[in-house]
Amino acid sequence: MFQITKKYPLNQDVDALWVLAPFISLNAKPGHFIILRSKDESERIPLTIVDVKDEQILLIVQKVGYSTEELCTLNEGDFILDLVGPLGQAIVVKNVKRLLAVAGGVGAAPLLPQVKEYAAQGTKVDLLIGAKTEDHLILLDEFSHYCRNIYIYTDDGSKGQKGFVTKDINEILQKNSYDHAIVIGPVVMMKSASQITLKHNISTDVSLNPIMIDGTGMCGNCRVSINGKTYFACVDGPDFNAEGIDFDELIARQKYYEKEEHQCRLGLNNR
Repeated sequence: MFQITKKYPLNQDVDALWVLAPFISLNAKPGHFIILRSKDESERIPLTIVDVKDEQILLIVQKVGYSTEELCTLNEGDFILDLVGPLGQAIVVKNVKRLLAVAGGVGAAPLLPQVKEYAAQGTKVDLLIGAKTEDHLILLDEFSHYCRNIYIYTDDGSKGQKGFVTKDINEILQKNSYDHAIVIGPVVMMKSASQITLKHNISTDVSLNPIMIDGTGMCGNCRVSINGKTYFACVDGPDFNAEGIDFDELIARQKYYEKEEHQCRLGLNNR
């Protein structure tokens, strides 16, 4: 069992949890994730390892369904039943001088450790970050330590510029030169943003988030198609080069699972 040592809200929909996990914290690197179960009959939830400190790992949880809401009912001093990791492949930090980082919503969480790692090697980082409203923007203070410029976008214009995070990428790329880009957020956003960066001949990494169950590649639910070949995000990723990813297939598969979950909530699925 793994004890929650600290818990605090980032907004009404997102909580941050520091969890005591000595062996995981010792081996965790940017790009790694864990899978946990809150209780004996809980679903398995994959979460990025956002930070490590004093044998603890930082998890950021968006309450989007029963299982994440159940996890967030636990408080400081409570225990998570199962937690396994680090899983996936750590990122390969490229020797680049200038990096463009793009975050949408809670995609800021897996992006932060990568930006931190690049900044540590002296890379100059510019960040585009977007969310629905000012209240939904997360980790801005943390990013400010590692980013030279931060461009903020909100759907309603409550902070920064009004519009999606992809709004000004073309203009920014025309004014500035970058060696590499990292884009993390909703799949539709990653598709749109990476299409723009790739057109500017900038190598681009994305973090894919298909449905994961076992974290070992055995179930096959997290499969993605890249240049016509099948990969498993839980063991081959979750970070991939954006070129050649079949984003439309990934979007379609996610919609299928969203439909299944909705039917289960309504009691329409008797499996």
